[in-house]
Amino acid sequence: MSQIESLFVTRLYRARLSEHGQAIDPEELVASCYSIAEDDEAGQAWCEENGYPGYTSYASLTDLPWRFPIFADVVIALNSHVAAFAEDLEFDLDGRELKLEDIWINILPEGGLHTSHIHPHSAISGTTYVSRPEGAGALKLEDPRSARMMAAPACLKEARRELQSFVYVAPDVGDVLLWESWLRHEVPMNMAEEERISVSFNYGWG
Repeated sequence: MSQIESLFVTRLYRARLSEHGQAIDPEELVASCYSIAEDDEAGQAWCEENGYPGYTSYASLTDLPWRFPIFADVVIALNSHVAAFAEDLEFDLDGRELKLEDIWINILPEGGLHTSHIHPHSAISGTTYVSRPEGAGALKLEDPRSARMMAAPACLKEARRELQSFVYVAPDVGDVLLWESWLRHEVPMNMAEEERISVSFNYGWG
């Protein structure tokens, strides 16, 4: 009798940020993101010099939890989510911890996008969604085998989710998504008139 099984599974974690830690006021988080963006002249300059649409604090600020207490609360919640994901992945941490390395704000205006990329030198990466207007687009995840498929035919459009080359995940405001940092992903163009705000982060092992 023939047998088919799935091997080398790619995991995606999705939960409400508020499932761990104290409740995060979404309006306060939005206001904090805008306040930081307005004051971050170095970040604004970096975005302009590098053609980044909108604003990111990635290249300019490393101390968001110190600047605004609400980000310290976000990190407390994220620590618990990452620990739960690491348990699901059955990581052998060898007595070490997964620790926050970077956390940054992304504000994408209409027409803004973030092209396909990975997060090297990290173990787990993710995003929590602060504001996602209708039409802002979903997170696009790429099958990590894509570069090795060569002459393989494409899958049917109605193929099972786990067999598709690209998977789109449409998060709700207040959701947190986690994935292993080697997983290639992108943010498609924001087709909404309003800005899409998210907070992204990396956790390293050490």
